[in-house]
Amino acid sequence: MLYFESVKKMEIMGVNDNYIQGWVAGYLHNPEIEEQRITAEYEAGYKDGKDKIDTNFENFC
Repeated sequence: MLYFESVKKMEIMGVNDNYIQGWVAGYLHNPEIEEQRITAEYEAGYKDGKDKIDTNFENFC
């Protein structure tokens, strides 16, 4: 349930798309994207998603 609620919350808040993509990939334990495509927002989202943290969303609006 955390996954769907978190994605919906991020979309409503207008969170950066790269952060959302990173968060989803981290949450689902997907491999990271290619190094040349990684942004700071993606990396932060990936780490937060992997750790299942939903408290940093407002930092990426």
